[in-house]
Amino acid sequence: MSRITLQQATTVITAAFAKAQELKLKPLGVVVLDAGGHVIAYHRQDGASTGRFQLAVGKAAGALFLGMSSRKIGDMAGERASFLSSLGPIAPSGVVPAAGGIIVVDAEGLAIGAVGISGDLSDMDEACAIAGIEAAGLRAQG
Repeated sequence: MSRITLQQATTVITAAFAKAQELKLKPLGVVVLDAGGHVIAYHRQDGASTGRFQLAVGKAAGALFLGMSSRKIGDMAGERASFLSSLGPIAPSGVVPAAGGIIVVDAEGLAIGAVGISGDLSDMDEACAIAGIEAAGLRAQG
């Protein structure tokens, strides 16, 4: 598989929302990007704040931009703060250094897109992203 389809993106979002409901989370925004960082699909739950789109895209696009999950980017922030702060002008969709942005890979481990979620605690956002990816029959980068 070399790309994420709209149907798969919709499944990711639906399953992520189901996981959020199961965990009783705050309202989320979920975005699915293709490998080039373009939005395939985005939904925001009722009651989610207006910044959820930008934060979700920043998590997913930042993961694609640096080739690692937004959690790993956040872990790196303490040691390389000046590096991360320099990315603003060159990262077209931003880089948000908090868990919730997961790269989706094909069978060979090549990035085919990413999922970004914002709305609750970052760990919970990430759990919903992984649940959505798995529900769509896709693979999260290890």
